[in-house]
Amino acid sequence: MVKAYLRYDPAATFGVIVSVESNITYDSSGKHLFAPALEKLGVWHVRQGVCTKTLSASPSSRGPSLAVSYVASSSSSLVASGYADGSIRIWDCDKGSCETTLNGHKGAVTALRYNKVGSLLSSGSKDNDVILWDVVGETGLFRLRGHRDQITDLVFLDSGEKLVSSSKDKFLRVWDLQTQHCMQIVSGHHSEIWSIDVDPDERYLVTGSADVELRFYNVKHDSMNGVSMVNVTGAESGNDGESSAQNKWEVLKHFGEIQRQSKDRVATVRFNKSGNLLACQVAGKTVEIFRVLDEAESKRKAKRRLNRKKEKKSAKEVVELTENVEANHGTEEYGSVSVVTVPDVFKLLQTVRASKKIRSISFCPITPNNSLASLALSLNNNLLEFYSIESGASTKTLAIELQGHRSDVRSVTLSSDNSLLMSTSHNAVKIWNPSTGSCLRTIDSGYGLCGLIVPHNKYAMVGTKDGKIEIIDVGSGTRSEVVEAHGGSVRSIATIPNENGFVTGSADHDVKFWEYQIKQKPGQDSKRLTVSNVRTMKMNDDVLVVAISPDAKYVAVALLDCTVKVLFMDSLKFFLSLYGHKLPVLCMDISSDGELIVTGSADKNLRIWGLDFGDCHRSIFAHADSVMAVQFVRNTHYMFSAGKDRLVKYWDADKFELLLTLEGHHADVWCLAISNRGDFVVTGSHDRSIRRWDRTEEPFFIEEEKEKRLEEMFEADINNAFEDRHVSKEELPEEGAVALAGKKTQETLTATDSVIDALDVAEVELKRLAECEEEKTRGKVAEFQPNMIMLGLSPSDYVLRALSNISTNDLEQTLLALPFSDALKLLSYTKDWTSNPDKVQLVCRIVTVLLQTHHSQLISTPSARSVLTVVKEILYARVKECKDTLGFNLAAMDHLKQLMASRSDALFRDAKSKLLEIRSQQSKRLEARTETKTEKGKKKKQKKSTGVYVWT
Repeated sequence: MVKAYLRYDPAATFGVIVSVESNITYDSSGKHLFAPALEKLGVWHVRQGVCTKTLSASPSSRGPSLAVSYVASSSSSLVASGYADGSIRIWDCDKGSCETTLNGHKGAVTALRYNKVGSLLSSGSKDNDVILWDVVGETGLFRLRGHRDQITDLVFLDSGEKLVSSSKDKFLRVWDLQTQHCMQIVSGHHSEIWSIDVDPDERYLVTGSADVELRFYNVKHDSMNGVSMVNVTGAESGNDGESSAQNKWEVLKHFGEIQRQSKDRVATVRFNKSGNLLACQVAGKTVEIFRVLDEAESKRKAKRRLNRKKEKKSAKEVVELTENVEANHGTEEYGSVSVVTVPDVFKLLQTVRASKKIRSISFCPITPNNSLASLALSLNNNLLEFYSIESGASTKTLAIELQGHRSDVRSVTLSSDNSLLMSTSHNAVKIWNPSTGSCLRTIDSGYGLCGLIVPHNKYAMVGTKDGKIEIIDVGSGTRSEVVEAHGGSVRSIATIPNENGFVTGSADHDVKFWEYQIKQKPGQDSKRLTVSNVRTMKMNDDVLVVAISPDAKYVAVALLDCTVKVLFMDSLKFFLSLYGHKLPVLCMDISSDGELIVTGSADKNLRIWGLDFGDCHRSIFAHADSVMAVQFVRNTHYMFSAGKDRLVKYWDADKFELLLTLEGHHADVWCLAISNRGDFVVTGSHDRSIRRWDRTEEPFFIEEEKEKRLEEMFEADINNAFEDRHVSKEELPEEGAVALAGKKTQETLTATDSVIDALDVAEVELKRLAECEEEKTRGKVAEFQPNMIMLGLSPSDYVLRALSNISTNDLEQTLLALPFSDALKLLSYTKDWTSNPDKVQLVCRIVTVLLQTHHSQLISTPSARSVLTVVKEILYARVKECKDTLGFNLAAMDHLKQLMASRSDALFRDAKSKLLEIRSQQSKRLEARTETKTEKGKKKKQKKSTGVYVWT
């Protein structure tokens, strides 16, 4: 009988507060902050400092998880997240569900921006393309090509009618979204443009690059009838026809520059919601906050500057100037206004300095009462900080840091009853609950390389890089003692079974045996755990790993000379030498029955040895990089290995077979720990995440898994073919070229197959129906048996069902892959579908795409003319009916709106904002009530504890 194994699946990920790959952003209410944590999106309640929700895609395929690369929030509850594979997911934050997935980009998404209403979403990517998406229709509208390098930022202008894109090719491009072409190309930057933003009133657009200054542009609006904002604050424009024609397309007019304080490149520039502050975050530790003065203040500042200049000039020049001014009073006013420069509008308020490099910033959309604004920062050491910006200085109000390590997780250790998990990092030890992923204790420590939790879970030991052993009191969350153990880093620590002791191996060539006991030292109040060195064994090279057999008979020591020495535990006499690895052994473990020892090395191999004679049973090429951790599942010969190739692998050491590959980590996996029962595995990584993999009840077979892996490799090759990696690169895109928004994927190919199958089944059914009718006319009474596959639907309805099941985003690419013969069949069915008013939009899209794709063939095919004639007659009429219905409903809603406005004193458009205001007031009251209740409860408890009662 074929042996079945139980599958391990990803169960929990914890330890990551915010990842460095992406930005952070507030939601529209200002209560929650979206912070991407690798492939997930965390929703943090800012006041409570708690992660209330985690938005993550259901793992439909067991492939590698892709990191979130950009986040954008809309004015509603929707939030968009872009991923490293170019896909975009739109989430409903209230429900915590994924509304739709949009596939269009071939590279990682690097910029996302909603328009003000939240109906359109623009996305930019490493593939140099900008795509505009219809959020309501969940489909791509068009793709804009023209940039020569990665898109870095996007911003909408003119109520979403224009789009400005910035790129690493040093150019800004202004796109007209109505005509879908590039209106203006703005040059002048000497280095890559990294970020752009426009103030809420759309007066100024600011760009940040690696240049030493911030550049500002005036924005011209179509509503101003050709009179640009430049004429208010800039120089006059000529009246000749040539300049007016040129100005017609000039949306952005250069306004000026401001010198920055920092020499690092700009990472982000953002205005706050009220538009009175501008934040410029550099790729370092600082954020420069600028005050944006309004028009009146900036004019006054410019006048004062002019007056100072006049005073400095000689008396003769002043007299001449005043005579000219008196001669033409109008030009004096115009002149005083026209010389408003960038320093008159933007004034450096202060510089916010963080403890580490800042990854991204986000202004809170709600302005606090006691300060100008609230600013959230994400740092590159897994930390969120919140600052209150005041006119004098900025103060840190909150830091979210306890739920994760500041740097990579170097070791993970489970307690004997699996109730506690200890992880070590460069400056802290954290105790976790492995089932919930909550952090229970955080203890400051040295650079911990290894650790163990003493039985009964009261104490833990940590071996550090500087040769110390730190004794951690788990209950109180303190470091009770630090023991100077070794002259070099403590690389490995192993507990001695059935004894009160452990063994440490160090880079100082020593293997030391320790005993621990609970003693009360002189001068101390209580008993504490203390350790004492019992024996020391000198090796002839650096000790990398120490392992002890479960019966405490042997101790195995891996050395820097690529060998493993096995010695008797009691006498420390030499027993075996295991040699064969080409590079040093980094990890090893001995099975529970003491028969096998497995070693993992920097040469990417696992070697399985017999502990009786020291013979190598098998050498397995296990990982694409160094093997960092290996461990047997207790009471079995199954084992897990982890490597620098980001993979965790499950093996059968008797059959020497790979059972499972667990993908999920985004960087090198340093360590792993397996529970006593083998029901879960915990891994720690360089990406600062700790992942738990649970054993499920789902059985699997080795052959099936091999087939799956081959299929995945085949699909990966297909995806490579989609992206035309092996085809010679085409010419650079023409200026402002427009293309389809979607891209060919495995899903679109599957959808095409399903449509072709439906068409074939429907054609066979139609033939059978025709034959049945013929038999009836001949007088043969035969009852027609419909095809079971068609689920009782008519042939045309069955084909329509197949098309309706395709996601709206994939429809174009699905139809593009259809052969002409099938496209012709599909067109013949469309006349039946138009009778259903709900499907008119779908039918229009299908007909339009098929006509655009097969235009020349349709013209030259005589049989297609009759179909096209019928479709033309019906489709126009049906579309007109739908438009009339929509127009009637809109007019009725407008009428109802006017009626409601006439009955009340408040304007209708203010109703939503008023409702939101009332709701926020109610929520504040509820919060205040709960706070007062908790305070009363605390006071009662205090009274009870003190017991101050007077009885008469």
